[in-house]
Amino acid sequence: MYILGISCFYHDSAVALIQDGELIAASDEERFSRIKHDNGFPHHAIQFCLNQAGIEPGDLDYVVFYEKPLLKFDRILRSGLATFPKSWLAFREALITWMNEKLWIRALLQEALPDVSKDRFLFVEHHLSHAASAMFTSPFEEAAIVTLDGVGEWTTTTIGKATADWTGQGVNRIDLLEETRFPHSLGLLYSAFTAFLGFRVNNGEYKVMGMTPYGEPRYIDLVEKVIDVREDGSFWLDMSYFDFHYSATRTFSDKFIELFGEPRKPESEFFTLTTHPDKDYPGWSDAAAKQNQHYADIAASIQRVTEETILKIVRHAHELSGSKNLAMAGGVALNSVANGRIQREGPFENIYIHPAAGDNGGALGAALYAYHVLLNQPRKFVMEHAYWGQSFSEGEIKDFLENADIPYEYVEDEDALTQRVANALVDGQVVSLYQGRTEWGPRALGNRSILADPRRAEMKEIVNTKIKFREPFRPFAPVVLEEAASEYFEIEAPEKQFMPRFMLMVAPVKKDKWDVIPATTHTGGSGRLQTIREEWNPRYYNIVKHFGEATGVPVVLNTSFNLRGEPIVNSPANAYNTFSNSGIDLLVLDKFFVRKKKQVRSNSHD
Repeated sequence: MYILGISCFYHDSAVALIQDGELIAASDEERFSRIKHDNGFPHHAIQFCLNQAGIEPGDLDYVVFYEKPLLKFDRILRSGLATFPKSWLAFREALITWMNEKLWIRALLQEALPDVSKDRFLFVEHHLSHAASAMFTSPFEEAAIVTLDGVGEWTTTTIGKATADWTGQGVNRIDLLEETRFPHSLGLLYSAFTAFLGFRVNNGEYKVMGMTPYGEPRYIDLVEKVIDVREDGSFWLDMSYFDFHYSATRTFSDKFIELFGEPRKPESEFFTLTTHPDKDYPGWSDAAAKQNQHYADIAASIQRVTEETILKIVRHAHELSGSKNLAMAGGVALNSVANGRIQREGPFENIYIHPAAGDNGGALGAALYAYHVLLNQPRKFVMEHAYWGQSFSEGEIKDFLENADIPYEYVEDEDALTQRVANALVDGQVVSLYQGRTEWGPRALGNRSILADPRRAEMKEIVNTKIKFREPFRPFAPVVLEEAASEYFEIEAPEKQFMPRFMLMVAPVKKDKWDVIPATTHTGGSGRLQTIREEWNPRYYNIVKHFGEATGVPVVLNTSFNLRGEPIVNSPANAYNTFSNSGIDLLVLDKFFVRKKKQVRSNSHD
């Protein structure tokens, strides 16, 4: 039985295909369209999934959409009318958009997949899709459920419990027992601060997390004026501080500005005495540094309140469910700093968060909900890795290189290949690693990654300014052999944890290792680590292993293989274009090594 799950028209449109309950393929539309966070109808991703399975649209048994458009339209109508006339402009634009496209999802799906019977198109509520994406890809037989995001149809947060049948004799259930409804939303609250701090909503929330360690949570008392959080994690926003419930362009109100000061200008320089203690930043001024410190303190404050609220929610979920397991999804579940605290301070023994926790993962959740709950089919699948996207064969890569007249070296022996990449890293080169199927979700996990030496403090600035062309305050992730993780990070039994393998949690770096891996140790001594095991990704694992054998440090700097403002690379052409337009020294396309004509190499480690 083939079931296709689809999510689109908000952000991060995606498609996932399952066969008899097992995932076959999944990808965001952005990887094909090259539009970051593409929210359009996922024509390319649909075709990719069908091609990966070798089937035609007529072979699909069901097509499932990740939310119920009529319920969502009900929220748009009611919210617009409740805030009229302030909502007039946004309401008008929303009506035009919905009447032209969003309200006719069933017709669009049938037009794109005309060979599927009309009665085989199903719709699952947004937060049930989130819940199913986590529960039915986890290893659990039962679990507490928490979903957190901006908003689905009406719901923004849920707490529940779920059971999964692996025998064929039981019942699969997801019961969402408590919910918070729009406009009261932890995700939209965080997005309002994201906009205030000069970043793009639904794109720059992780930049707020990156800014946080440079500040102190001095403004918690001010944040608590805009959100009231109870001990059970339930919360209520004072909507006089916000505009997002009636405006398409503003998230926070003038009253918000009166409370927190003037917003940070987008793309403005960010420097403080913490980031540049020697005042060596071009254009430095004490006044600007003081203002930036103010913004960093606000970032630290909203992050702290968010963490504490999530901790209260998961503690309440534990009391409500009585389970030792937690399954989470929704865009707020990508807050890796909060996730680290859930792991260290929360009541659950086992935690699983879907690696594509946002709306993209809802595509898979919708398909799995239909298969396991609506059709009551037993489970047989655990999502052990995130490599579900498109791949290109050696022949396709070779044809691309030769047709484009790009010189290359082919390295057939696998051990020689991984050894040479490790040696390049030891020599101070920045390497882009392209292999196998692309990762699904926002994290590069070794198949579309840029790698560098974490021992060199200057690597953070080199990769940020000469390769990624992004804000200098943002951190890079350390990838570490699973068996060595506890030596470098404050993490217990990494082999039993799912979050670190998907780069979904921040952990403290052990203090005696801060100076050992300075390029991946963020201000304050933390890292959003990825643990790797040979069975998940042999080439990636052995590169880090060889690097560790050469240096005594089994850790490598990893960041996503893309330029600022672009999606992670998908095709060999995408990879070469990014390589050509950046300061990357070596491009490894599967077994093909491509170098720039002029190489600048460092021959020793300081």
